[in-house]
Amino acid sequence: MRCEYQTENTCAQLIRFDLEGNIVRNIEFLGGCNGNLKAIAKLVDGWTVEKIEEMLAGNTCGRRPTSCGDQLARAVRAAYEKAVKLS
Repeated sequence: MRCEYQTENTCAQLIRFDLEGNIVRNIEFLGGCNGNLKAIAKLVDGWTVEKIEEMLAGNTCGRRPTSCGDQLARAVRAAYEKAVKLS
């Protein structure tokens, strides 16, 4: 299932990814620090929702209360919860 998540309080405005069960693939960030976000997307490709949360949830950027990584953790959790409700 292809998912989109509108981010909050980050330079990236949107995150797109595929969710296959609890596996996350093909992550794309719109906006933000292009090189760093491409690297994050490559590193976590194929990880579970739980592993992404474990590694990235709560990560902050500067004075912001969140980061692109934290937003990714929130995005995959929200998409997973929605998919579970629909099934």
